[in-house]
Order: sequence, then structure tokens, then C-alpha cells
Amino acid sequence: MPKFAFSLLKYLLAIACLAHTAAFAADNVLVSGDGVSVDNTDLSAEAQRMPLEARKRILIKPESVAQLASNLYIRRALAAEAERAGFANDSVIAATVKLARERVLSDAWMAQIDAKNTPSDDALNAYALTRYRSSIQQYETPAEISARHILIKSSIADARTKAEKLLTELKTGADFDALAKANSEDTGSAPKGGDLGFFPRGRMVAPFDEAAWQLAKPGDLSGIVETQFGFHIIRLDAKREATVKPFEEVRDQLRKDTLSSLLNDARGRESQRILSGAKFEQPAIEAFAASQR
Repeated sequence: MPKFAFSLLKYLLAIACLAHTAAFAADNVLVSGDGVSVDNTDLSAEAQRMPLEARKRILIKPESVAQLASNLYIRRALAAEAERAGFANDSVIAATVKLARERVLSDAWMAQIDAKNTPSDDALNAYALTRYRSSIQQYETPAEISARHILIKSSIADARTKAEKLLTELKTGADFDALAKANSEDTGSAPKGGDLGFFPRGRMVAPFDEAAWQLAKPGDLSGIVETQFGFHIIRLDAKREATVKPFEEVRDQLRKDTLSSLLNDARGRESQRILSGAKFEQPAIEAFAASQR
């Protein structure tokens, strides 16, 4: 946009913004020239394509409004030139224009259908609560324990004897972390002092899992536990009880998901209603597909 035109447009917009008590008139022209103009209705329509938060942020700035108006003006001027050149008579372009118009109208109609099928705030809360109660298991966090272990692989000579020697050292006060770092053959946990983190019941192989979950309090040691991986010494570090996320914690997401589901169902019913009267011409469909090969 030429600097003079941009400055003039900013001036006009600033004057218009002084009228706090009245909305823009429907025919308030923001930029015009060469038989083409852009008014505030055009700008409002273009703004609908923006996310709501971006729209709020952009439309309060005169320079942003001026840029949007400039973009619309250029597009409209180019469209006018294309029409004068006869582009609108091209069958594909004409069909594309028709489809664009239909898309706008169908989206507007679908928005009305959505509004019609949007429940009240209280009803949406009730739907969300029903959804929460019917799928409560997905909001459950099972009981977990945190444990460390030392693994001596059974493939080495005197593996059990070595494990029993380490267990004796631990029972007489040796540091578990240090022994795990120096002796454990679990390359994943050994550098962390044998730390396996938290895990629920059933995560580990059966003999290990059973022994770990039998430990009563943090600091308790298992005996020698044999699995297909070798011989383990397990120490319990912590326990976490099973919990359920309260409805209040997940309500917003549930409301969003529930509303989306309700509207999608309504849209599906509307689509089925429309398609119930449609007749598909299979030969024409196959002929078109063949022409694209």
C-alpha cells in the first residue's frame, strides 16, 4: 500500500474510532479506488477466518485493520480484473466459485444447527458428569510402588552365591545404591543405583512382581528372587495408593469432549437426512475416476 494511502486510511480509521457509542455503519468504506471498495462488513467477514483470540488482538489495532483492508482490496481488485478478462466464464473457475459460495452458506447453516443442538451450561455439566461416571476407570491411577534392585545374571559362575553375599552386606548396613552401581548387571538401572522408578502391579515379570509387592514398608529388602534374567535383590523405596482424578479436575475437558460428541452426532443425523434423498450415479462416478488415471 502506498505510504500516503496508508496514512490516509489510518487517519480515517482513527476518526471513526472516536465514535465509541455506535458501531460502524454497514456501508462504512475503509478503502476504495478504481471501482473497487472494501467496507467494514467485508472486514468483519474476513476476520471470521481468524481464531477468536487472534481476532480480538488484531482488530483493535488501526495498523492491523489497515493491512487487512489492504489485502482485501488487492484481492477484490485482482478478482475484478480477472472477471473483466473473462475468467468467470471458464467452467472450472465458475464451478470453483460456486463451490466456495456453497461452502460459506453450508458452514453458516451448520453453525445454526450447532447452536440449536448446544445444550445449556447446566445440561452440559450433567452430560459431562454422566460421561465421567460411565468411564471412571480411565481416570483411575492404580496403586504403584517404587523399588530398586541388584541383578546378577545367572549366566555367570556362582551367580546365586554372589547375590547372597551382596544380600548379607545389605542386611548389615551396606549402601544399596553403591552396591547396585558396582555390581548390578541391569545396565539400565545400575547407573541410577538400581532405581526402577514407580510401577503398578503386573508390570514386572511374575516372580519379581510378587516379591516386590510383598514388601511392606520403604527400606524393606527381599530375599534372593530368581527370574529368567537372573538373581535379584529388591528394596522397596515408596508406595502410592490408587487414586481417581476428581470430576472437577477433568470437567473442562469432559465438557469439551461431550459437546463435540453431541454436535458431531447432530451433524451426522443431518447428513444422513440429506443423503437419504440422494441418488448416486455409479457409472458416472466410475467414468470420472477412470478419466483421472
